[in-house]
Amino acid sequence: MERLGVLLVASCQENQENQESPELRRRRRWARLFDQLDLNKDGRIDLRELRVGLAKLGVSRSSVDKVVLAGDTNQDGELDFEEFSLYLHAHEERLRLLFSNLDRNHDGEIDAAEIQHSLRSIGLDVSLQEAERILNSMDRDGTMTIDWAEWRDHFLFNPLHNMEDVARHWRHTMVHGSFPGTSSVGNSFQSMVREGGLGSLWRGNGINVLKMAPETAIKFTVYEQIKGLLGGSDASGHLELQERFIAGSLAGAIAQTAIYPLEVLKTRLTLRATGQFSGVADCVSQTLRREGVWAFYRGYVPNLLAIAPAAGIDLAVYESLKNSWISRNSAPGGPPPGPPGVLVLVGCGALSSTCGQLASYPLALVKTRMQAQAAEGGGPRPSMTALFHGILAQEGVAGLYRGLSPNLLKVIPAVSISYVVYEYMRKVPGQNSCFLLCRRGIENGFL
Repeated sequence: MERLGVLLVASCQENQENQESPELRRRRRWARLFDQLDLNKDGRIDLRELRVGLAKLGVSRSSVDKVVLAGDTNQDGELDFEEFSLYLHAHEERLRLLFSNLDRNHDGEIDAAEIQHSLRSIGLDVSLQEAERILNSMDRDGTMTIDWAEWRDHFLFNPLHNMEDVARHWRHTMVHGSFPGTSSVGNSFQSMVREGGLGSLWRGNGINVLKMAPETAIKFTVYEQIKGLLGGSDASGHLELQERFIAGSLAGAIAQTAIYPLEVLKTRLTLRATGQFSGVADCVSQTLRREGVWAFYRGYVPNLLAIAPAAGIDLAVYESLKNSWISRNSAPGGPPPGPPGVLVLVGCGALSSTCGQLASYPLALVKTRMQAQAAEGGGPRPSMTALFHGILAQEGVAGLYRGLSPNLLKVIPAVSISYVVYEYMRKVPGQNSCFLLCRRGIENGFL
């Protein structure tokens, strides 16, 4: 009887909710959401609470700030429930209009073909496969269509006003590779060639050469200087592992700080669409005009957090492996062996660079995505924390290592060659880092 009573009560509550008007059900939904975001339960949501709550959903800090700016009618820096409801009501009406415009056959659902058509209508040419990837990022029930509830919930705290804003949001996501699913290296090559011809495979390579040359010269020069400071007058590399790690980390951090604006330019030129920039100068001009000088330091914090341990691990492991080979090939009581050959140095460099990349790749991925933000007309600019949450929520831990394989295919030979040049140039009297700079630039032009 008790169980029957519970079922009857639940049935009555369900019937009561079904009999409620759509507006009342909507306000109940807003009230539940408001309660979740009101962390201290004081009946108001301040900027900190909204940032904390929405960061878990992958919403960028700039989007959160815009929500408060639009909804805070009395300008007190907080949202009460009425302000919160008024904002959501107005925003959902805009989202409903956008949804209706996309739903060309008026069946209450959006499919991949309708997404493709809407993007092409505003000049953004995407394939049906790319439209399906966009759809998958919002399709929660696996039907390969998007209904109103999925559309609304996906964009509820994203300050979009028109189809151009939606297109910018999708293009931003496509560039950053944050869709679920996989894409092989071969498919990526085909997509690049189809979009921009064979020349697209070398986009940004000129600025990459200009960046890598001074970066590598500075890194090795600073590394040798710090080794000398840590080891007194003995700068031959006979240091403890942790001392090599410290020297390498500081060298990597200093080198990256010196050339970081070039790093941002390289990323944007590499990821640009065909015809977006006419050259390096045009990229600099557009970036300064739209985003200001600080755009050239976007992603600097995650980059520094990634490059310092990566460089430290790379250099420390390399010299440890090299010294281990020398020690194993030294005859007891005999003269020291000759310097390691090219193949040994290449092997040591390959192993060390792999270790460094594996340790730092998630932060390097976030750094690249932050650098690539085009920020066109108010497009979303996720923070480092929001990007991490977004990747984990949509793709899991594996998403933090997306693109690792082609990155290793590029980095391992490049770093290995740089170590060979580094070792041989250390033995040439009168040669300095300028030669390393030029040689490294030539290497990276081909790798």
